[in-house]
Amino acid sequence: MTEISLTINGEPVTASVEPRTSLADFVRDGQRLTGTHLGCEHGVCGACTVLLDGEAVRSCLLFAVQTNGREVATVESLDAGPHDLHPLQHGFWEAHGLQCGYCTPGILMSLIPFLRENPSPSEAEIRELLSGNICRCTGYQKIVEAVQLGAELIREKPT
Repeated sequence: MTEISLTINGEPVTASVEPRTSLADFVRDGQRLTGTHLGCEHGVCGACTVLLDGEAVRSCLLFAVQTNGREVATVESLDAGPHDLHPLQHGFWEAHGLQCGYCTPGILMSLIPFLRENPSPSEAEIRELLSGNICRCTGYQKIVEAVQLGAELIREKPT
């Protein structure tokens, strides 16, 4: 076992982990933050995307020990309370940007740094970003519309 200390969603965490434990398994099983989903476990589908020091990463491809001393944000970090959705979540709700919702947490976490760097993306730029996240339900059009609405809401009311 290896002792690690990191920050998850703004909270300090110290834990003993097996060196082979993936970050995805650590946040889901060890921290009970089950919004991070596992899809392919090969880094292809994007369902496990979290932020590591503010940048989107595939948590299935990282070992938890690699995050020692770093900051991790999961989709739960977007929670502003039961009646106050993050602007991206509101965009997905309003524009019907999800069906089963399995891919949604990874997409949302991919969008955070993307929209920080590009607050007014074109449809083509949004589609390029989304190419790293597999959705088997929606056909992506509603997701694109949800991202456009979410970006607009962020511009109006930054988080």
